[in-house]
Amino acid sequence: MLVLNAGGPPPGRVLDVTDDAWRSGSELLLLGPLRLARFALPGMASRGFGRLIFVTSTAVRQPQPDLAVSVVLRAAVTAAAKLLSHEYASRGVTVNCVAPGATDTRRRRDVLASRAERTGRPVAELDAEDIRQVPAGRPGAPEEIAAAVAFLASAGAAYVNGTVLTVDGGRTETI
Repeated sequence: MLVLNAGGPPPGRVLDVTDDAWRSGSELLLLGPLRLARFALPGMASRGFGRLIFVTSTAVRQPQPDLAVSVVLRAAVTAAAKLLSHEYASRGVTVNCVAPGATDTRRRRDVLASRAERTGRPVAELDAEDIRQVPAGRPGAPEEIAAAVAFLASAGAAYVNGTVLTVDGGRTETI
């Protein structure tokens, strides 16, 4: 089993992000995970069993404008995961994504602080506004994201392949 989870790049809008920030984000979110997958997948396939899980974000389905680098590059990772799921399924390897929504982490607090600085609004107000969009009424706990990863890593998930498991308290507006 290999779980690929990278921290988030600095917030920014699409045209405000510098070329260097795009390059740095690409190394962190796309190229690094693909290098690890390239290393791990052949061994999994030769053993006839493997689980590759990319931790992405609900922002790949419901983009957030001030998280451009994360949205664009995690969407690319999601597409790569789908392609890999087709290439390795017949050899006992599944490739999936877990897409967390608002989760109680330092990254979420940093994003809220950045939005507060950019807009001049208090963090507490932005936090409350963000949570109002979550039907569960709260951010997720890291352990809840881990439980989704653990399921996809299990033998019981052998027929779950090439999917994005959204873990967001009901926030993402897709069917």
